[in-house]
Amino acid sequence: MALHFILQHLDSPGTYARILFVDFSSAFNTIIPSLLQDKLSQLHVPTSTCKWITDFLSDMKQHVKLGKHVSASRSISTGSMKTVEMVVDFRRNTALPSPLTLCDSPVTTVDSFRFLGSIITQDLKWELNISSITKKAQQRMFFLRQLKKFNLPQTMMVHFYTAIMESILCSSITVWYAAATAKDKGRLQHVIRSAERVIGCNLPSLQDLFTSRTLKRARKIVANPSHPGHELFVPLPSGRRLRSIRTKTSRHTNSFFPSAVGLTNRGRGPP
Repeated sequence: MALHFILQHLDSPGTYARILFVDFSSAFNTIIPSLLQDKLSQLHVPTSTCKWITDFLSDMKQHVKLGKHVSASRSISTGSMKTVEMVVDFRRNTALPSPLTLCDSPVTTVDSFRFLGSIITQDLKWELNISSITKKAQQRMFFLRQLKKFNLPQTMMVHFYTAIMESILCSSITVWYAAATAKDKGRLQHVIRSAERVIGCNLPSLQDLFTSRTLKRARKIVANPSHPGHELFVPLPSGRRLRSIRTKTSRHTNSFFPSAVGLTNRGRGPP
């Protein structure tokens, strides 16, 4: 939904978007000891315990020992913010926005960021993400060839491909496939053809995988009125087709929701 709102916003001339990525994966490491001590005191935790916890979290040091060798000690910061910003700006005359500051620390500006396993770049293109997917899938091709050498039944090899390789190829495919270039799609399809030659049978094409997963996702959203994207699937008065989502740029047209509506309407046929 966030990407949809960003693309919808960028359809308006003279606009840009500032995307803030906050990493909660190491939330414990972002604890500010002084604030924690105040909250513990409010809960009537003994003062000595509060001070012990504060001391434990403040200026922590660690070192690595390997055999007889010990590294130098290094302080561990527990108050650093794992937050970065990415600016998406397609205006002809761009100007750097004023920097953001959180907790008196400047927020780093990046050109790309891995979010939920997918790489998003400031030009909203998917070449880096597809390169990452292609590399992962090719690495797993080795194991598929090894299974072939051990004369594993074809059915088992298909199961392996579906679980280990196809799952990678389909990672967030509903988000990036429609906007990917023909060259990038060809790279992924080449991986599928290589797997077909190893296994010795036909496998679902990348287009088929995208279509099936997009329609499946769309049906779930339509069936769930509480989903924030539910209102984007608006039936026409005839009830047979959905109202097309208005877009002004190709990057918006090739995003998930407009693509899902288009695929759903094509599946239902002409009115």
